[in-house]
Amino acid sequence: MTRPADSTAPLVLAITGASGAPYGIRLLEQLLVAGREIQLIVSSHGFRLLRTESDVGDLAGLRAAVGAERFDRLVTVYDDGDRGAKPASGSALAGGMVICPCSMGTLASIAAGTSRSLVERAADVALKERRPLLLVTRETPLSLIHLENMRRVTMAGATVMPAAPGFYHRPTSIADLVDFVVARALDHLGVPNTLAPRWGEGDTGEPA
Repeated sequence: MTRPADSTAPLVLAITGASGAPYGIRLLEQLLVAGREIQLIVSSHGFRLLRTESDVGDLAGLRAAVGAERFDRLVTVYDDGDRGAKPASGSALAGGMVICPCSMGTLASIAAGTSRSLVERAADVALKERRPLLLVTRETPLSLIHLENMRRVTMAGATVMPAAPGFYHRPTSIADLVDFVVARALDHLGVPNTLAPRWGEGDTGEPA
């Protein structure tokens, strides 16, 4: 059974190479707004994704995008190639981990327990320590291999949350769609937020 999230311990946030850079940037921003300490890991493909989809070329650009003051105060950055870094150890306290966006390659490696990178090792640690692990996947359509990997990580204790925004809140912008997904991620991480309307609040259609 997964332990409840520890709201006082740092959260590990990883950004990998699946399409969905705006989700990762907005999630990081909102976690910092909430005052959460973040251990940040961006894979090489994650940096390429940030450049391609959001014109965020490097860590300096990401820092500026989410707020430099909060970034400097709350974020510790780790190299994805350093498998001996703090998030790789089960004895280092953490409140859980979220990978947003999570590529199918990263999902597959977590499902197989290969731990070839710090992202994969940190996810393996979250599972073995029974800490929350949230995978915001972004791929369509899904092959049987993808589905089987999702089943395996779910059985191991992870939560798979495809980046599939709803429409009952009548979104009028891309930002509204991004916030819908990020709000759900924040909910599962135990971080209070008011990013998107909740079911039963206002005039809505069918629930997500």
